[in-house]
Amino acid sequence: MPQSFFAELSLIIALAAVMSIIMRLIKQPLIIGHIITGVIVGPSVLHLIKSADTIDVFSSIGIALLLFIIGLGLNPKVIKEVGKVAGITGFVQVVLSTGIGYGGGIILGYSALQSLFFGIALAFSSTIIILKLLSDKKEQTRLYGKVVTGILLVQDVIAATALLFVTAHGGDHGFTLNELTWLIAKGLAIAVPMFFVGIVVLNRVHKFIAGSQELLFLFAIGWGFGFAALFERAGFSLEMGALLSGVALATLPYTQEVSARLRPLRDFFIIVFFITLGTQLNLHNLSNILPAVIVGSFVVIVIKPLLVLGIMGFMGYTKRTSFKTAVATAQISEFSLVFILLGKKQHLISNDLAATITIIALISIAISAYMIIYADRLYELFEADLSLFERRKERIHEHEKRRAVDIVLFGYHKGGQEFIKVFNNLKHSFVVVDYDPEVIDILEHQKIEYIYGDVTDIELLEEIDFSRPKLVVSTITDFDTTVFLARSFIDKNPSAVVICHADNVAEAEELYDLGITYVMMPHYIGSEKISSIIRRSGLKKSEFKSFREKHLAYLHKHYEDELDLDAEAET
Repeated sequence: MPQSFFAELSLIIALAAVMSIIMRLIKQPLIIGHIITGVIVGPSVLHLIKSADTIDVFSSIGIALLLFIIGLGLNPKVIKEVGKVAGITGFVQVVLSTGIGYGGGIILGYSALQSLFFGIALAFSSTIIILKLLSDKKEQTRLYGKVVTGILLVQDVIAATALLFVTAHGGDHGFTLNELTWLIAKGLAIAVPMFFVGIVVLNRVHKFIAGSQELLFLFAIGWGFGFAALFERAGFSLEMGALLSGVALATLPYTQEVSARLRPLRDFFIIVFFITLGTQLNLHNLSNILPAVIVGSFVVIVIKPLLVLGIMGFMGYTKRTSFKTAVATAQISEFSLVFILLGKKQHLISNDLAATITIIALISIAISAYMIIYADRLYELFEADLSLFERRKERIHEHEKRRAVDIVLFGYHKGGQEFIKVFNNLKHSFVVVDYDPEVIDILEHQKIEYIYGDVTDIELLEEIDFSRPKLVVSTITDFDTTVFLARSFIDKNPSAVVICHADNVAEAEELYDLGITYVMMPHYIGSEKISSIIRRSGLKKSEFKSFREKHLAYLHKHYEDELDLDAEAET
């Protein structure tokens, strides 16, 4: 047996790694492996965990990071853009699923409160599982992928509200009106300044913070954990505080980079959370909770997708889009597990109900993973029977009318401005990827679509469907980064035109060997252009003065946005 917490944690992580390898081999989400690891090291099997309190602290950090990152994604602008279908489908599905789950709980003999918890837990779908599998399939930009993402955002908002009510309940005795009023007053006293600083103040200084990756990382952790602790001190849950602190930063342009920086840290601590969850499973009582597991699994895997299928079909979407959206929702959310865990801490639900929801999560995540991966084959199998869910007048969603991004530009400075001018003239859709906060301000001012982040970040690049672009241009001067981008695109889209930068002949030759279409060598191109000017003008200074004036006029005309922003900064 391990004699120290370090040895204990090391053994647990080692077992989790082995279990994750097994999950990987059988193509299952790693979350399942983490929960099974918890069962193995818990009291039901090996009973290895002796430092339960310390493990719980690690678990709480994982939950806080998870909800903080979810909060960062709850940008009101994004929620507004996902459209009516996501709002209606997400809301109606949650209400109906909760009602059906509540009825099932009553039939199973649960109290009204426990039945409500049962129904709510079954209603939400997993953001982590769905987005990961959509990303693996490169279908997050497909119509159904956008709708699913929108539904998840709506569910997250509803789940946040549910967390608030669990926090406000106050345990076994419930809460009085005065207690609830005082709790809300304390929450507003923290939330109002937090949102004011997050939306107003940070919008003025965000360039300074985002200019350093280390400062951005440290600031995000300090902000999230700090406000989570304040909310917990005020009587709310740590989870609620972490979620709202993320929402307060959601409108900033660098939330995507913050999320990317925090994910590795979150992944480690969230592993401990799911392992801790697994340790709380009492398999000796499995026969008593089996009926509830069967009912709950049926609601999640069958009833919930049918609800989504029916709602979207009624709204006029094709049966393929509706089916693939529905299939993606057939599991329990990590939010549901946090919700149930909070209910258990507040003594609102029994240990058996918490174990029931955890087992349903295991079953539904495992089955839904295969359903999402093989959604197209399942659709072909059930296609004839799905006409019932499709209105005769099929609707073409506006996202299907949009063209995919034809061009990707890495780097705005050092010539990127001129490329954008050409792209606009060609009237092709394009996106700019850059890490400079000054550049992001310029792109926002010009209303140019952009992605903020480090181009060597794998998760950042996964947001771009490499098979789509017809032209890829990189003005990045770092050679290793250029090679990384070249291999990333050429391997997955050999037909695309790829243009990169090189400083010397050796670099250019290596890039051409990789398959780059054209290598820019600025000093060579610049020398060639100046040589042509000399040939035309000879040695007359007056001719050069004419070119000088034209060049200055060109710079002022094409870079006036940068000049305006610099002037604003000086004042």
